[in-house]
Amino acid sequence: MGTPGPRSNDSRTAAEPACITTIVDTVASIVPKLRTAFETHRSYESEYNPSGEEMLAADVYADELLESRLGNLDCIGTYASEERADPIQVGSGLSVAVDPLDGSSNLGSNNGVGTIVGIYDGTLPASGHDLVGAMYVLYGPTTTAMVATDDGVTEYLLSDGDREVLTPSVSLPETGTVYGFGGPVPEWPSAFRRYAMSVQRRLKRRYGGALVADVNQVLSHGGVFAYPSLETRPSGKLRLQFEANPIAYIVEQADGLSYQGSTSILETEPKRLHQRTPLFVGSPDPLAELIETMGGRSTPPTITTRHSPWG
Repeated sequence: MGTPGPRSNDSRTAAEPACITTIVDTVASIVPKLRTAFETHRSYESEYNPSGEEMLAADVYADELLESRLGNLDCIGTYASEERADPIQVGSGLSVAVDPLDGSSNLGSNNGVGTIVGIYDGTLPASGHDLVGAMYVLYGPTTTAMVATDDGVTEYLLSDGDREVLTPSVSLPETGTVYGFGGPVPEWPSAFRRYAMSVQRRLKRRYGGALVADVNQVLSHGGVFAYPSLETRPSGKLRLQFEANPIAYIVEQADGLSYQGSTSILETEPKRLHQRTPLFVGSPDPLAELIETMGGRSTPPTITTRHSPWG
């Protein structure tokens, strides 16, 4: 992690189109309200989201707050959320697909949670190649954000509704030092189990049950995050529009790779708003090994999926 640096308009940060800057600043401005809600909205609502998961009051509050703020931006045309069955038309412009409170069940144990925003220039459900930007916020001991555009990834410290640059240009190392794998081990595909046995001999395990927190470990130290298909979830667990596409975009823009069992996550054909997918992201070397172990054809480790076709 870097040390506090220049403000967000510094020329060393990844360039942000005006609408993306507005979205990021809007999300940053509501962080104090969200952090307060973690203390006051911890009970379950006895309601379920479209994926069948029981919602906390904090899930509902975060969704409503994000919809009210992002939906009022002139450059946003559609707001969609993991907590809502259908997109909401709020104007004309870009589409945002939001996981308002990733890992919200961690609130009970006071572990990391996050917010994910995918910014698409297209009608939802959209392809990963329709992303023009993506960000996530990690609510940890401090609140940080990773913001990706086609020009790269910048890490920010969010404090008192403002943002300050921590790392102007985030780039994954070739190998890294950590791994985090989700899902019950007995339900993993056999090829992935072989890969996991190999990786755990070399890398340190870092897994906390919130996608944002686990991927942030990888972006901070290099390595690999994976949530494979499972016997009980053959299509995977994570949502393509709200989680996998934005995270894969951020990782690939930071010189990493993504994979979903046959190709880059960003190549996945979108069929449904709440479509699920396996997700593998991380540094080039461990991802190349994973792809080969699972029967795919890897790109050279120094080439990302943005520049090279997949087999």
